Amino acid sequence: MENWKDNIHFILVEPKEAGNIGASARAMKNMGFKNLELINPVEFLNDEGRRMACNDVDVLEKAKVHKSFGDAIKDKGIVIGATRRLGKRRGLILPVKDGLKRAIIAAKKNKVAILFGRESKGLSNKEVEECGFMITIPADPLSPSLNLAQSVLLVAYELGQKTYKAASPELVKRAEIETLYSHIQSTLKLLDYIPRGNRDLETRIMRNLKHLFGRAGLTDWELRMLYGICSQVKKKIQQ
Repeated sequence: MENWKDNIHFILVEPKEAGNIGASARAMKNMGFKNLELINPVEFLNDEGRRMACNDVDVLEKAKVHKSFGDAIKDKGIVIGATRRLGKRRGLILPVKDGLKRAIIAAKKNKVAILFGRESKGLSNKEVEECGFMITIPADPLSPSLNLAQSVLLVAYELGQKTYKAASPELVKRAEIETLYSHIQSTLKLLDYIPRGNRDLETRIMRNLKHLFGRAGLTDWELRMLYGICSQVKKKIQQ
């Protein structure tokens, strides 16, 4: 797409307040974005949601609603999560400015999802595992938790301030990579790289591989190459 902003998708995971959804829609349009997606939201096309969206109710009315997390990200090339919590299990966590530079470059040719978690508890560990990397907004340690709509506004603002000439290649969608993970997992087991019965190590390895591929994405050629490598390894072992 000529306008990379059309490839940025703000996804709110199970938002519980119509006012937050409406305010998020307004924040997005203020900065030139229009793709709002919601996973299992409360009723939001009501008086509160419309009031908080103000003159930007069109973004609210056109919001795409998903019943599952997987359905929301399956057609995206890169998935980025917003978080205030830090930790090794959350993979690579970048300051918002650095992370959004990557988002803009990828959005020149690919759909990019930016996930915002629940008002009460953010993104689950399982949802974080599906993110290529996380972004965090610096805040005072005494009050680090931002309101959902505030987070959307700050991310949209930072995105709107930057333009980059570089563009990433066209990437395969998330749904196309999912089957690759099971292919790699079975190959590693054949190689005895994952000790039998060590489910913790297996989970950790696969989580790190998801973060690795998710950070940069995969081109169609790279995807087919990895399939080919796994298939050849299996063939040699089975012979």
